[in-house]
Amino acid sequence: MRKALVLAALAACLALPAAGQQDFSKVEIKADKLADGLWMLTGAGGNIAVSAGPDGVFLVDDQYAPLTDKIKAAVKALSDKPIRFVLNTHWHGDHTGGNENLGKDGAVIVAHENVRKRMSVDQFNRFFNRTTPASPAAALPLVTFAESVSFHVNGEDVDAVHVAPAHTDGDVVVFFRKANVIHGGDTLFNGIYPFIDLSSGGSMDGMIAAADRILAAADASTKIIPGHGPLATKADVKAYRDMLAASRDAILPLVKAGKTLDEVKAAKPTAAFDGKWGNAFVKPDLWDTVVYLSYGGKEPPPAPAK
Repeated sequence: MRKALVLAALAACLALPAAGQQDFSKVEIKADKLADGLWMLTGAGGNIAVSAGPDGVFLVDDQYAPLTDKIKAAVKALSDKPIRFVLNTHWHGDHTGGNENLGKDGAVIVAHENVRKRMSVDQFNRFFNRTTPASPAAALPLVTFAESVSFHVNGEDVDAVHVAPAHTDGDVVVFFRKANVIHGGDTLFNGIYPFIDLSSGGSMDGMIAAADRILAAADASTKIIPGHGPLATKADVKAYRDMLAASRDAILPLVKAGKTLDEVKAAKPTAAFDGKWGNAFVKPDLWDTVVYLSYGGKEPPPAPAK
């Protein structure tokens, strides 16, 4: 029963809120300039990248549907050009919720092929016993790719590269080559424990590999947009990668030894990191649970239906 309650708490923390569950009227969309023609927007949900220039506006992610008008207003303050493209870093609703609204406005939605596949049908999470309904047709990506896709827009070369299953099986990392800016999507949570969506094909090893991919492409001056958290530097990503690896190294031996989830949590394997990283929606107990299950730990019973 205790295990089920832990998973229920994790589900509640990570559920994608609907308009009736969150007061979006209080959300402010803020723009931070990263380079000429390139900004990061923050609000509620995943961080957004905006490229604006003579070719129009190119967005990476679009947060929740009720925020579309606020996002459009923030973009309008940066450019009078239309939003032509939206690139989704993965399928979760806090990154794709604006797809339908922006698609109806004429934007072309682009994503990895697994994003369209998951958005096209109900997504059932068996650990949380919760179903996310299929998205309406207008919200689905119109253009999909398997490995990578490049955009040449506003004088910038933008490469979206699919990485091994990390946060989900449809993650992409986005490189703005000339501006030296990277958008990590939810492969990167800056300064907080991340969520790994195991039911969507995510994996701890993939999260570490994605961090390595970002580190290999970055230098000391690279500006790195995380899926969640403040703008990051290469040093921030290195600290994040080290935390992921240390969490793996602390918990994997316990899984191999056949320890139960309760025994793993009682051992406090990530105590050295909890004070810094465990202060957001994934608390230390929940982080230990995610890592434990990622490496094949015995599954607790399903949580009550949500």
